Order: sequence, then C-alpha cells, then structure tokens
Amino acid sequence: MKEDASPDLPTTQSASLPPPNAPPLPGRASILAWIAEGLRSGLLLAPRMGDAVPTPWQLLVIVLLPNLLLLAVERFEITGPAVLNTPIALNYLWTIGALLWLGWWTLPGHATPGASARLPRWFALASWAGIPSSLLMVLLSIAFVHGWLPKALTGAKGFWIVYAVLMAWSVVAQVRLMGRFAASRVRLALFAPGLAVILGLGLWQALQGQTHVWEEDRSAAEDSGRARMHLSQELFEQQQAVWQRAVDGLAERQPGHANVYALVFAPYATEDVFLRESNMVTHLLEDRFDAKGRVLQLVNHATTTDTLPWATPLNLQRGIAALAGRMDLAQDVLVVYLTSHGASDHQLAASHWPLTVAWLTPEELRKALDDAGVKHRVVAISACFSGGWIDALASEDTLLMTAADATHTSYGCGRLSELTFFGRAMFDEELRKTHSFEKAFAAAVPVIQAREVEAGKDDGFSNPQIRVGERIRPVLEGLAERLDGGGRN
Repeated sequence: MKEDASPDLPTTQSASLPPPNAPPLPGRASILAWIAEGLRSGLLLAPRMGDAVPTPWQLLVIVLLPNLLLLAVERFEITGPAVLNTPIALNYLWTIGALLWLGWWTLPGHATPGASARLPRWFALASWAGIPSSLLMVLLSIAFVHGWLPKALTGAKGFWIVYAVLMAWSVVAQVRLMGRFAASRVRLALFAPGLAVILGLGLWQALQGQTHVWEEDRSAAEDSGRARMHLSQELFEQQQAVWQRAVDGLAERQPGHANVYALVFAPYATEDVFLRESNMVTHLLEDRFDAKGRVLQLVNHATTTDTLPWATPLNLQRGIAALAGRMDLAQDVLVVYLTSHGASDHQLAASHWPLTVAWLTPEELRKALDDAGVKHRVVAISACFSGGWIDALASEDTLLMTAADATHTSYGCGRLSELTFFGRAMFDEELRKTHSFEKAFAAAVPVIQAREVEAGKDDGFSNPQIRVGERIRPVLEGLAERLDGGGRN
C-alpha cells in the first residue's frame, strides 16, 4: 500500500540535521566588528560579540594589524630618513606567542558546549584591547624623544610615572576581558601577574637593547650636508695609516720629572658633543699638563676618519699599550678620559655607522691598563651611570672621577649641547684654575648641581663621584706643585 511505502525522508535531508545534543553553530562577525569590540574592551567596557567566533583567516588579520599599526607609529620617533631593523622587529614577536600561551593556560578545555571557542574569541579581542594604552605609550615616547612634553614630564621620573600608569591600564583591561571567558578564578588570579611579567620583559628587552626597531638611515643623503662615513677598502687602509702616524707621533718623555700621558676616548659618532669634548680635553691636557705630543685621541666621527684613529675597544687596548711603551711606568702618569652615553648596566655606548663597534666595559679598561703595566692612573668617565665603573677600576694607584653615580644619569650629552655638564665644569673651567684634580672636582660638583637644577633635571642629582688611592695622591700633588710653579722643560 502507498501509506506503508512513503514514511522515509530523503537521505540528504536527514544528514543536514544536527545531532540531538550538538552545540549551536557559532555566529560570524566582520573583522571591523572584532576590532571595534577589542578597542571597547581596552576602554574597560564589555565586548558585545555574542557567540561569534573568528575564522582562522580573520584571526590572523586581527592579530597582525595592531602590531603593524604600532610599528608604523613608532617610525615617527626618527626625524628624517629611517630604516626598519627587521631582525629586531621580529625579535619582539615573542610577546604574541607568550600572550597566546598564557591565554591557553588560563582557558583550559572543558566538556561544556562552546568551550573550544573561548581561546580564539578571547585572543581576537585581547589583540586590540591593549592598543589604546600601547598607542599612548608609543606616542609618549615619541613626544619625549622630540622634546614635545611639558616640563613636568621631560625628566625620567615624570616620564616613567605616566608610562607605569599606562602599563597598569593595559593590565587591568586585559584582566577584565579575560574575566569574561575564564572558568577558573584561581587561573584568572594568576593571569594578571603572568601578563605583567610578559609586559615587563618586553620593556626590559627594549631598554637593554643597543638597537631599536627603527633606526636613522644614515646612508641617505640629507640637505643638512652632515658628513657620512662610507666603508671601503681605501678607508680601512687609510685608518691603518692614521693609526700608525698617531702612534709614531707620540713624543718622547722629558727626563727628570713625572710626565703626563693621556688617552681620550670618544666612541659615539652620532652626537657631535663628544667630538667637541674630546678636542677640548686633549687641548687642555696638552696646554695645562705639559702633555704636548703625548695625548692619543681616539674618536668615532665621520669628519675625523682621515685624521684620528677610531675609538674601538681594540684600539683603546693598543693605544694604552703604545703609551705605556713611551712612559716611565714607575714615575709617569696616564690620564684616560672617556666621553659617551652610558647604560644602566655600566657599559659605554659606541656608534659609528655603518661600522659595528662594541661597547666598552670597565673590566676591559682595567685589563688594558693592567696588561700594559701602567701604575699611576687618572681615569675620568663622562657618561650616565658612570659611578658603576668605580669598583672595577679602583686601586691605591688610581684617581677616579665619574660624571654620575651608579644609579643616576648625567647631563649635557644631547645634540644641542656644546659640552657635557661634567666635562665643561671639571675640565673646561676648574682645571684651568688649578692643576689639582681633587680641588677641581670639589669646585666643579656644586656648579654641576646648580646647572642641573636650572636645566630642570628632575630624575635626581647626577652626583659625580671621586675616589683617590693613597699611593697616587702624593704623585699628583708633586705634579701639581711643579706645574703651578711653571716647572716645564
């Protein structure tokens, strides 16, 4: 009968029906919707995505776009032509992987319907939730670099207070967003410190790095006519000749009294202030300390490649050895003057693009002096955090002077500075009045402090340091007494 033959439905229709206990199919949303709701989460508001889940291609675009946006904005830290340091840029992508792993750990799989969709939904929103605060942090850095900030934020203290507030905002926004997806309160509580560690490590990496994502394109021609160094075989051969002339030109010592020899080291080519300071110190030592012909000047600067040897750690070692070969090591004094930027890990910054120059450490300088057998040493370091060099260099036969203590910046090393505050007060002013390093230092410190206050330095007094070994003091007192009396041969 027909009634008995017709109850079966077509096979295709029955296959299209979901199983009785299957979860509902996820919704879909546009990329712009995900971005908008992610930004809303960054403003501490609840996202409105319902049960939508991004597709794999959507998630890829959603995650990459904010990083490309920040990369583009960071370009404005550099005035003029710039180049992208691709290896450094890629090196920072570890934070994306770390954030994804932290989210995966915080959102463990569950048997409940829709649990597997939590991770991509959260990750899509989280990628944009950090953008409002991150964008403001980048803009803050740009304004700081270009000097656009108000006076209250131009010092390190004010800058880092604002930066810390923005970073805290980012953590709060991400924790609030995760709270809408996490099923475990314990894991949610651990998500916050985990995120803080990731952000902190990223910031530490940026501060410790010697290069940035965007760097000035020094190979580009500029209307300013600033000299540029172009590496070539001829240049290297020329530098070898310059080095040999400098060493061969060192004057023989004058018998009968302690002679002053000196090495002046300025390894940062980008800032002209260090070239000017090295010239000033060289001339002062020649004129005031009877060291004419006995000062070896090592400088990194495009304008001096055919006249002065490069300031590299290897040349410093060789230079000290060459000076020691001319000295009476039991009687003479070697003055070493270093001028550059200083890092918080107590390395002396070096830059001479396109040449790669290693940064100098206090241990390297100490080894070079010890290996050369130099006994009487006067070492002055004009750099931020230079007080961190004292313990490595101190001895009973050494007088040490630094422009700052181990935890503070010094001042006057910018593009517009004629001389650093330390070099100006100590060498260009006070040592023109006396031949005593100790007296000049004592007179220079209050001058430096007054000028830092006047300039608005609000990250604390640089606090220049001095340490005098007991065996070097009578040697320097005898030298000052001779020079004060005009005792020159």
